[in-house]
Amino acid sequence: MSRFTRTSDGLLKIEECDMVKLVHKKPIVEVYDVEKIPLGRGKYATVCRAVHKTTGVQYAAKFVKKRRRNLDQMKEIIHEIAVLEECASSDRVIRLHEVYESTTEMVLVLELAAGGELQHILDGDNCFEELEARKVMRQILEGVAYLHSRNIAHLDLKPQNILLATEDSCDDIKLCDFGISKVLEPGVKVREILGTLDYVAPEVLSYEPISLATDIWSIGVLTYVLLSGFSPFGADNKQQTLLNISQCALTFEPEHFSDVSSAAIDFIKSGLILDPRKRPTIQELLDHPWISLKSNISSLIVKSTSDSIQVTPRSTPISQRKSLSHVNLSAPSTTPISQRKTYLQTSDNINGPFEGSPRSAYQVPNNCLCSQCGTTCRHLTHTPHVSKTAITVDRGILC
Repeated sequence: MSRFTRTSDGLLKIEECDMVKLVHKKPIVEVYDVEKIPLGRGKYATVCRAVHKTTGVQYAAKFVKKRRRNLDQMKEIIHEIAVLEECASSDRVIRLHEVYESTTEMVLVLELAAGGELQHILDGDNCFEELEARKVMRQILEGVAYLHSRNIAHLDLKPQNILLATEDSCDDIKLCDFGISKVLEPGVKVREILGTLDYVAPEVLSYEPISLATDIWSIGVLTYVLLSGFSPFGADNKQQTLLNISQCALTFEPEHFSDVSSAAIDFIKSGLILDPRKRPTIQELLDHPWISLKSNISSLIVKSTSDSIQVTPRSTPISQRKSLSHVNLSAPSTTPISQRKTYLQTSDNINGPFEGSPRSAYQVPNNCLCSQCGTTCRHLTHTPHVSKTAITVDRGILC
């Protein structure tokens, strides 16, 4: 990463002279026909199809606001640009074509993934056949391996950030959205509360240092979701989901995993370990029998009948598969999955307040102090005589 400078907070910085060469100041509409109806929309960014006026090539233009809640976001945007530039040689990372800047926005012109988000398949009330899920996960692992070889942690691995290069096919998977990724220097501890609720690792919630192993947890969750259509830790409110994650309250309901191989279940379990030091590396996951096919996986012998994505309709209505119960700190780890799981259709991003959850349901360690809420923070237990570590950034996951 000699082209970029690393900062102490895990971001990449592009020198001003390089930014001048990289960023176009003229309006993007002079070069591209930008469709008004967006392909996708997030809280701070909108993605639209953009067709080059000369070549006719289609791209995805990501419009990112330069200020959010009156705070400058240029450091984070430049970091995402730098990560994309650093990963330009990877076939598993979406390609950055060029960058434009306006008064209020930065526009990243990206490779267009015609198949859209992996999440759209789950939204159709389907889950993946195991053979298809394995193919998807192997490609995701290849992309993450490229990132980890450069000490980049993605930190937001989820179906919405995984793209299909072609329609109705999982043969070419791309990783995208590196807005909260971090470059991790040996000996430098980066702490930040970020991610997406269903996929966030327990060390993030506990405000412990982020590591490459933080992505490994998300990979375990993602595999569970693809094979079942459910979040392993999702509940009816954020407090309960946080609690389930912090306890690693993991079960495999026979109704949804009876036709899933033991190798696949072992793969999921290997990533969902509370202690990040005990999780496998990305290379070890690539060498896992389920991915490398070194073991006999009986459930994978079913052949696909076409080249399209193979999915399985869920056997019970969504309304019968949602959780309506409350999980508390005294709940045993064997709590039935029907009492603590919720159908995963659109993941909650961690930006946003709790909705009527009891304060006592989940607490982070006593040695943290929230800069947003101070001593009144609803997710902290405050001990006056204990030296506290400041939570410098909480993107809404706790308070």
